[in-house]
Amino acid sequence: MSDTPTQSTDTKASAPPNPNVIVTVLAFAGIVVSLMQTLVIPIVPELPKLLNAQASDTAWAVTATLLAAAVATPIAGRLGDMYGKRRMLLTSLAMLTAGSLVVALSDSLTPMIIGRLLQGLSAGVIPLGLSIMRDELPADKLTSSIALMSASLGIGAALGMPLAAFIADNFNWHVLFWASTALGAVALVAVLTLVPESKVRTGGRFDLIGGLGLAGGLVCMLLAISKGGDWGWGSGTTLGLFAGALAIFLLWGFFELRTDEPLVDLRTTARPQVLFTNLTALAFGFSLFAIQLIVPQILQLPEQTGYGLGKSLLTVGLVLAPQGLIVMLAAPMSSKISEAKGPKVTLMLGAVIVAGGYALNLVLMSEIWHLILVSCIIGAGIGFAYGALPMLIMSAVPVSETAAANAFNTLVRSIGSSVASATCGVIVAQMTINLGGHALPSENAFKVIMGIACGAALVALLLASFLPGRRASVAAHGAPVEAAATADAGHK
Repeated sequence: MSDTPTQSTDTKASAPPNPNVIVTVLAFAGIVVSLMQTLVIPIVPELPKLLNAQASDTAWAVTATLLAAAVATPIAGRLGDMYGKRRMLLTSLAMLTAGSLVVALSDSLTPMIIGRLLQGLSAGVIPLGLSIMRDELPADKLTSSIALMSASLGIGAALGMPLAAFIADNFNWHVLFWASTALGAVALVAVLTLVPESKVRTGGRFDLIGGLGLAGGLVCMLLAISKGGDWGWGSGTTLGLFAGALAIFLLWGFFELRTDEPLVDLRTTARPQVLFTNLTALAFGFSLFAIQLIVPQILQLPEQTGYGLGKSLLTVGLVLAPQGLIVMLAAPMSSKISEAKGPKVTLMLGAVIVAGGYALNLVLMSEIWHLILVSCIIGAGIGFAYGALPMLIMSAVPVSETAAANAFNTLVRSIGSSVASATCGVIVAQMTINLGGHALPSENAFKVIMGIACGAALVALLLASFLPGRRASVAAHGAPVEAAATADAGHK
């Protein structure tokens, strides 16, 4: 496959689009999509009653979104590179809007799962938005805009909790999804009218076999990770899914290395800068999930435990909300450090901040302000890291692979978070206390999770240290500065 981008001939001659408008619209779309991560959390305990279904079945309202997002992200990125990033961005937002509408109109389990699955298919919005920015923005705005777009993942996830909790406490639960339908529609119209289609296309043939293989492997792996705690980690179903995932990925890798137009260019992925950036993203994905588990549980556990604070879900949302604002504020700081010192330094700084936040959490977890402080410190680390990761990826891959490479990095982060969710689930299930005949997570369980999350951030720091020391630079409208000389190195 050639790395030379082809030019679309159907673009209209018009005034150059306003870069600030493009950034605003794309960041808004990213925040809307990331809101879906926390939108359903306030009503998860009530879903069995609301949908008249078993709790084990209503859990699919979360699992379906996870699986759909994992499958859709790399495929949307590749299709965006081939046929148009704006086109795939609009398709993703249409899926989000349609899925929200289906859930808003539902009163039973099946449409709820279908709608949540459609919402998950919108997960490619952020990597697609990052790629559009690279194609359309002037060089002097690129670094700061990429940092903001990447940080929108953390911003939406943090701000979604208080919004969802407020709506769930004061209105019918369907209002949650009517609100997400409206937000999705606004984002869709804004992109349609204000964001231009990128002229950079690779064309070619979509790797259907590679897409099916990656989807099959991801579904097996993530299904085993997310449901292993319910089925039993040693059960035949769980072990069989892990074995199936391993076999599928081995066959998929063998095929991808031998096809002319692979879904994921594994040779490019194996370049040191891309490889270590993705491994760092995996460790970050693991580390950053823990705060989303620790804070809500400590806040909501009864005061009789001696460490729980007995607060409402709305309070949980309000405690986590400042983290989203800190992520937003950290994004421009991240871009300035990346421009001055390089994104490697920014990424390592983010890892140190996150590790320090969890270390502080080990001794500060008994007051609300303790948890606000810790979540804000970790939020600053998130903003730094999320701003640096796409810069490192885009400075190491050809412009024709921007969306696919960013999508793969986003997928790796999600896998890290899924592994963290399963690990934390095992810890809180095994380390418990008895209160009134009920098993509750012990204080030591949370401290173990904090320690592991701190360790994961330090692993991210170590991995980031192996990244090339030279400053990474991304050229707008063109090939990556550092990768340009080796753009063909990973291709047949």
